[in-house]
Amino acid sequence: MSDLHVYDTTLRDGAQQEGLNLSVADKLAIAAHLDDLGVGFIEGGWPGANPKDTEFFARAATELDLKNAQLAAFGSTRRAHGVAADDPQVRALLDSGAGVVTLVAKSHTGHVERALRTTLEENLEMIRDTVGFLTGEGRRVFVDAEHFFDGYHSARDYALEAIRAAMESGAELVALCDTNGGMLPGQVADVVADVLDATGARLGIHCHNDTGCAVANSMAAVEAGATHIQGTVNGYGERTGNADLVTVVANLQLKQGLPLIEPHRLADATGIAHAISAITNITPYGRQPYVGASAFAHKAGLHASAIKVDPDLYQHTDPTVVGNDMRMLVSDMAGRASIELKSKELGIDLSGDGDALATVLARVKELEQQGWTFDAADASFELLLRREVTQDLPNHFVVESWRVITDTRDGGEGALSEATVKLHAGGRRFVATGEGNGPVNALDHALREALVGVYPEIAQLELIDYKVRILDAAHGTDAVTRVLIETSDGTTSWETIGVAGNIVEASWRALSDGIVYGLLRAGGPAR
Repeated sequence: MSDLHVYDTTLRDGAQQEGLNLSVADKLAIAAHLDDLGVGFIEGGWPGANPKDTEFFARAATELDLKNAQLAAFGSTRRAHGVAADDPQVRALLDSGAGVVTLVAKSHTGHVERALRTTLEENLEMIRDTVGFLTGEGRRVFVDAEHFFDGYHSARDYALEAIRAAMESGAELVALCDTNGGMLPGQVADVVADVLDATGARLGIHCHNDTGCAVANSMAAVEAGATHIQGTVNGYGERTGNADLVTVVANLQLKQGLPLIEPHRLADATGIAHAISAITNITPYGRQPYVGASAFAHKAGLHASAIKVDPDLYQHTDPTVVGNDMRMLVSDMAGRASIELKSKELGIDLSGDGDALATVLARVKELEQQGWTFDAADASFELLLRREVTQDLPNHFVVESWRVITDTRDGGEGALSEATVKLHAGGRRFVATGEGNGPVNALDHALREALVGVYPEIAQLELIDYKVRILDAAHGTDAVTRVLIETSDGTTSWETIGVAGNIVEASWRALSDGIVYGLLRAGGPAR
């Protein structure tokens, strides 16, 4: 949409995050999502240095149908005292088939002399030779000036010479890298402005988040004249991560009016960020700007009262422009407005029913005093509304009793739990037993066994997360226990809560409510 480059490096720099390990199939799937987001460039990895990255580019040629983005292959300048045309790693960049090559080059005298162990002039020749060779082979070449900001402060003249060497040899731009992530916005702006004035080069920015300023530093660089922005989705990356590309793009586009990606693609940002989280198997950060589950969540009663009049009074932008939504949280901080807005969000309109609002508010505050927390369990709050106000909750089953026995097995093989559940459903009485590797697992199996004959849809429900918190820990083993359970039907998920004097009872309450809510979502009547 503009001359500004949006350059994603999730597949290379982001993949260096601790605990993140992407297969080739994962990288192909993420690349498709990035293309849907509308980024201009996707850095696929380092062919020749990493076998998976070599395979990625080979498969991308036939398996990826990119509509918006171009693939970029990442690599380094040739080895010291060699020739770019004969360097195997440089050749691998050509063999990748990528039309864009991003070369990492040294711009810090200390790194040239101590890491590369070569002379300053030879490093400049490595840049000239490699850039010149690749452009001569018809590739667009971007250069990442590694450790640029530290190198600039150590030896400004040499850092500038590295940029001139790249540009004079045919590079399209040079991205200034805050590789150690130690810069602050004012420093970045000053350096970018000075480099632009001294060299006239097209400049990009590549920031790490070690000071918590990667997004702010990226924006400062753009304000100072950089026109190429690098980052990763969800801020993935080594140590504390890279600049979160979605946050940078949203800030520049929504706050400063810079056209970076098409608005309808930006409106898919939340879904795409979460889809990539699912592929990386890293839980989405709820408080992530713009796309986090809590980014537009409101808890305070004062906020809710204002939002009821005008949502913009407590929101910096319309959440739908990034594919997110406003959420009301119900807690002991809630007022009537919070209850009314949350109920409406759940499809139960209590507007004008002052008695119902007062009843629900009193009940919520009573339960929160006992340790319940509905801001983390929307499903439990909806069940509360249906049970106590609208009284339209289908009576899917009635539990007569349940129990759990845990036996220690001979031979030191650990304990096995056995649960028995007695209930009524579909006009019949069921007694079911389940075994599991703990009391909650056993109860889950027994409850399902009892219900599956009447409600076969229960087979689609899966317990996917289980959290325990001990309240009033000073009471030791007498403390109240809070359990949050997340259940999924394979498409969406919901959280239910249970609070009791022991962990098994609290777990049963959360578990059974999770099943009730799943049957409610399935839409069938009580049988």
